Amino acid sequence: MTEQPRHQFERGTDGPKVIVAGLDGSDSSLRAAAYAAGLARRQNALLALVYVQPLMPAGASLGVPVAGTTEEIAADLMAEVRSAAERTKGTFEVRWEFHTFRGDPYNGLVTAADELKADAVVVGASESAGHRFIGSVALRLVKAGRWPVTVVP
Repeated sequence: MTEQPRHQFERGTDGPKVIVAGLDGSDSSLRAAAYAAGLARRQNALLALVYVQPLMPAGASLGVPVAGTTEEIAADLMAEVRSAAERTKGTFEVRWEFHTFRGDPYNGLVTAADELKADAVVVGASESAGHRFIGSVALRLVKAGRWPVTVVP
């Protein structure tokens, strides 16, 4: 049996360094972003807020232009995040970035978490009744088992 070197405690190195929070403008996603911001502040981690722009929403199949709409949503979310950051400036300091990805919410968040080297993912609970049958994004992220996932109601 070989002796293991004694591990020395390293202050400030435990916990997540990058926390990804899914943001889509719903109440539960906004609560998830606020919760993730608190985690990031306490852990001195980077908060990566991620909005996944859908590739083909239902309106697109009916000929409704949607590319501009999803860009508008992203811009509105970014403005809301900036406003919240300004309101808390001096009281709570959080390092944050805003990212947009394209695709379905699950694959977009997986891509974001992989590319940003996330240590944790925070999402809001689904507000859609259909997810009871096909599974929510949160459930699919938990089942992937690649990061700790926090689901905020």
